[in-house]
Formats: sequence, structure tokens, C-alpha cells
Amino acid sequence: MSSEPQRPGSREVHDYTEEYGYHSDQQSLRLRRGPSRESNQNQPQFDWSSPHEEEDEEGSSGPPRDLRATPLPMAVKRAIRQVQQMQVPVVSSRDSWKRKNAKSLRKLKDSGMGFLSFFSLWSKTLQKIGGNFGGGVQSYFLFLRFLVVLNFVSFLLIAGFVLVPSIVFRSVGAALVNSTGQGACMVYDPNPEGLVVFYNYFLDLLSGTGFMEYSYLFYGYYNNTMVEDQNFSYNIPLAYLFTTVFYFVFCLICIIARMGTAARVVVATGSSTVGDYSMIVFTSWDYGCLGDRATKLKQQNIHYQLQVDLEEESIKKRAAALTLSQKIVLYSLRVSMCFVSFGLIIAAFYGIFAATEFSQVKSGQGQGGILGLLFEYLPSIVITAGNFVVPLLCDQIALIERYSPSTTVIVALLRAVFLRLVSLGVLLFTLWRQITCEGAENTGDCKLCQYNHLLYPCWETRVGQEMYKLTLFDFLINIAVLVLVEFPRRMVVDNWSNKLAQWVGRQEFVVPANVLGLVYGQTVVWTGALFCPLLPLINTLKFILLFYFKKITLFHNCRPALKTFRSTTSTFFFLVVLVFGLGLGTVVMIYSLSEIRPSMGCGPFRFFPSMWSIVPRSFHNLSIITQEFLFFIGSQSFSIPLFALSCVVMCYFVALASVYGKSVALLRAQIKLEGRDKQFLVKQIEMLSRRQQILKQTAGASS
Repeated sequence: MSSEPQRPGSREVHDYTEEYGYHSDQQSLRLRRGPSRESNQNQPQFDWSSPHEEEDEEGSSGPPRDLRATPLPMAVKRAIRQVQQMQVPVVSSRDSWKRKNAKSLRKLKDSGMGFLSFFSLWSKTLQKIGGNFGGGVQSYFLFLRFLVVLNFVSFLLIAGFVLVPSIVFRSVGAALVNSTGQGACMVYDPNPEGLVVFYNYFLDLLSGTGFMEYSYLFYGYYNNTMVEDQNFSYNIPLAYLFTTVFYFVFCLICIIARMGTAARVVVATGSSTVGDYSMIVFTSWDYGCLGDRATKLKQQNIHYQLQVDLEEESIKKRAAALTLSQKIVLYSLRVSMCFVSFGLIIAAFYGIFAATEFSQVKSGQGQGGILGLLFEYLPSIVITAGNFVVPLLCDQIALIERYSPSTTVIVALLRAVFLRLVSLGVLLFTLWRQITCEGAENTGDCKLCQYNHLLYPCWETRVGQEMYKLTLFDFLINIAVLVLVEFPRRMVVDNWSNKLAQWVGRQEFVVPANVLGLVYGQTVVWTGALFCPLLPLINTLKFILLFYFKKITLFHNCRPALKTFRSTTSTFFFLVVLVFGLGLGTVVMIYSLSEIRPSMGCGPFRFFPSMWSIVPRSFHNLSIITQEFLFFIGSQSFSIPLFALSCVVMCYFVALASVYGKSVALLRAQIKLEGRDKQFLVKQIEMLSRRQQILKQTAGASS
């Protein structure tokens, strides 16, 4: 083969394959000169005399390059594969063994991934949702699945380090009795006296009082148990604190990891219509689709994605065509609508504040029965009503502002997130004012115990009960809306031919409002995790049932949205909003651990001035070597080099990201240049065809 003469253009094609891309010379094809005789060659020509053996010898120590990951045309890849199959490299037995092992491990990895994907949660349902309603609606259900897995793993963490040890050691451990506090501060007896009417159990289940209050569900039931043996010791209060802190760290790591995956998609598409369109055309088809149904679903999914890109592009063109006066009017309208929406949000905050104060006062008076349950749920009712009415009005305001579909989703979601998170903050602020006597812990009812022991003998359990009621009430509202609103609306629209019913039509699945409900529910769980350790388990069951309820209402009561939006940027934004909720829960946890005095009559921290004070006390019980090691970690001799190393690593990754960004920009410019070259070739072909037609016509006329 080496004696075969080199063909024209073979060296260029070989360089093409060597660089895995196009020529570095970015001159346009119109400026290139080449022999016209070879212009009609469609198949790539290879240099058979190229030194492939040297490449094999140099690269024999590493694994073979994967052609599937190489940006080459299919014809070139087929030719390279044929050349590789014809070559018989001379390798040692060790290298052959390495290659066989690498190939076997690759096959084993692919088989394992396929096996795990078979057990993936709701995979077929998610594929069906994406095919019928687009990627935007599918992103909501993917987000819901992520929260289900996150809450279940979090429950396993809490159960393994707090719940199970508390159950096991409750009978064998020595519970330390607080003998340093005042007698009035240690009074806490949630168990009801005498006979209890049966329906009170149902009321206790809804409000978290009675038999629910004195159980492993809430903070007050856990003892300050410390089990010590010659070879084993376990500190329940320390485990309770560290498990809660690690729970928040674990959730943050999971969210950041998922944000990184979503951010890679956003960066790959460049957050632009052209990049997203290229990915849809060249990489969106799933070759694992089997059967007509799966194929049609995938086709519909791609159709929705292309529809989103066309809508975004048309809106951008209309925005670019606006005159200066039209832009001034548009921006003035948006600013005024923004003030209106904030006025509605502030009014909702005041209603939540007044309802919470009234509820706490009435609940402290010991009102029972249905009326007492209504007072217990009054803050939840007001919060839910405000979260339903105000975002609905804000959605209509967002339509008036005339944003693009994706921007409309983000703006509406931001306003609703601000409303829900701050409304939860208003509820917590109202509870804080009453627990700490408006921050004056050494005056009034807080002077004896440094917290209001008359109204809140175990304030941690009371806060946990509020979070429990919010979680339960949110779930009941979702069921009530499904049964009493969505199904009757569908039945009326399908069976009544009135113009009003046809004008109302079937409802659309509003993604921002539904995502906001998930973020709100998860934020409630994070806020109450310290005071209600089993709240992640309750939220797991709630989200699983919510998935099936939303699936039912989606397929039976909803129609595809008239205006779709891009799911790539929205998925990333959903996680950003979730980080805000985690931040609110982290602030509540840190303040409760460090500032407020724990209840003296309940909980694992009853004899400590603060929850965090158990950490330095346990630190002094460690061995001298362990104390010196921890002191060294916290000293300047360790922190300063660590900070310097972190800065170096950060600078390296910033420089690497900059290089990658420049490479991506060059590749995009090269793709545009190749597109222009193709357009030039098409024009040349059209000109040649026209000339041939003219020549034929002139020849026919002359003959």
C-alpha cells in the first residue's frame, strides 16, 4: 500500500482527520483555490502512505480513541474505521490484555447503566409527558422526582443517626435530668388527662397535638441520652445536631451537582436559539426508541422544542424592530406593573402577620374542637390564600408586560418565590416575636426562662407543629383543587356546548405555579427539619402522591400549552430558586442553634444554654491528640496555606474555563464560516445550472 501514488487532496483530508476538525486557516471557501477536476469527489480521500504505525506505537500505551466522540462526518468515520480494521498493530501481550480489559469494562459499564436505567423512577411516564406536553412540563416532573429522591435519602440519614439510636437507647440509656433550671421552666406535659373523644384523635392528627405531639415526630420527645461503655459511646444530642447540619450540607451538595449538570446544557447551547436548534437537529433523536408509540412521543417532543425556538426568535425580532418611543412606553409599563405587583405582595405579608398573631393568642387560650382547629390552621389558610390569589394576579400582570415566554416564566416565578418565601419568613418572624418577647429575653414573661415559657413550654415542638401543618395543609389543598376544581371544569367543558364553557376551555398546566409549590413545600421541610426530624419522610410521601395526582390531572384535565418555553434555562432556574429556599432554612437553623435558649422541659438540649454549646463541651471531652489536631485545623498555620492553595486551584479553573470559552467561540465562528461556504457553493451550483440551461437553449435555437 505504501507504493500506491498519493492522490490529490489526500494530504488535506489526512490533516483534517489528524486535527479532528476543519483547517485552522479560517479563510472563506470563496478565497481558496483548488483543482476543479476533483471538485466532484464526494468521498474523502486518505493518504494510505501516512505513518499510521508510528501513531499506533506512540499511542499504544493508552486506550484507543472513541470515534463517536470525535467531531467528524460520518463518511470520514466509516473510512477511518475501515482503515483501523485493516491494520494489524504489533502489540505486546500486556498491551493486548489492557485493551481487552478496557473493552470489557466499557461493556460492563454500559450494561450496568442500562440495568440501572430500567429501575429509574418513572422513566416511561416522563418520556410520555415530554412527548405529549413538551420539555417545559417534563422539567417540572423531573424536578419533582429529584426532590422525592433527595427527601428519601435525607430521611435515611436522619433515621440512621437519630431515630433508630433514640429508639434503641431509650430503654437502656441514661437520660440526664436538668437540675439547674427553674421549676416553672421545666413544666411540659403534652399528654392529655382522662378519656379522650375519638374524633379528637383525628383533630390531633391534623394539628400535630395530643398523641402526635409526644412522639418521635417532634423535637420534644427526644431525650438527652448519652450511652457510654468501655468500647462504645453515643451522644444523642450531639448526633441530633450534627445530623441536622450535615443534612443541610448534603442537600446543598446535591443541588449544586444537579445545577452543574443543568449549567453544562445551558453553556453547550450558548443560551441561544441557534445553539439549541443545532443540538435539537443533530443530537436530540433517541435511537433507543422502540415501537411506534415511543417514536411518535419523541417526534412530538422535538416538535415542541422547535416551536419554542421559533417563538423566541420571532419575539426577539419584534423587540428589535421597536422604535425609541415604543421602547419607552414598554419599559414604563413594565415598571408600573412591577410596583403594582409589589403592592399586592406587601398586602399579603400584612395579612399573614395579623393572622399569625391572632392564631397564636387564641391557641394559647386552649380553645378546643373544630373552632380550635380552625384557629390552629388560620396562618396556613391565610398563607395558602395569599399564595393562590397574588401569583394569579402577578401572572396576568406578566402577560401585560409582554416578555418572551421563557422570560415570562422566570419573572412570574421570581415574584411568586419572593411572595412565598417571605410569607414563610413573616410567619417565622411572628413566632420569634412571641417566643423571645420581641427580642427582650430578660423582661416580662421571658425573664425567668429567657423565652416565653407560659405560651410556649416547648417552643421547638411548637415551631415544628407549624411546619407540619403547613406541609399537610398544602397537600390537602392540592387534593381539593384536583377533585373540586379541575375535574368539574373538564367535565363542564367536555359536556356543555355553551360559548362561555368553550371560551374557558380546558386548563393549561402552568409550570411556574407548580414549581413554586414544590419549592415552597421543600422550603417548609428545611425550615422545620430541626424541630420535626421526620418531616423529610412526610414530604417524600407527599411528593410521591403529588406526582401521581399531577400526572392524572395533566393527561385528563389539561391541554398542551399555547405558549411553550425552553426547558434548558428553566431547569437551571428552578434549582437556583430552590437554593433560595435552602438559604432561608439554613438561616433559621443557624439562628436557632446559636441564639435562642432551648426549652428546659423537653428535647435533647434542655440543660444547655444554647444548642451549639454542646459542641465545645463535647470537644473538651476528647483526647489531647484529637484536640490538638482540631486546633491545628482551625489555626492560621493551616488555614492560610489552604486559602492560598484554594486560590491557585480557582485561578487554574478560571483560566481553563477561559481557554474553553475561547475554543467554543472559535468553533462557533468556524461553524458560521462553514455555513457561509455552503451557501456560496449552493449559489455557484445554481449559477452553473442556469448557464447550462442557457447554453442548451441557445444550442437548441441555433439548431
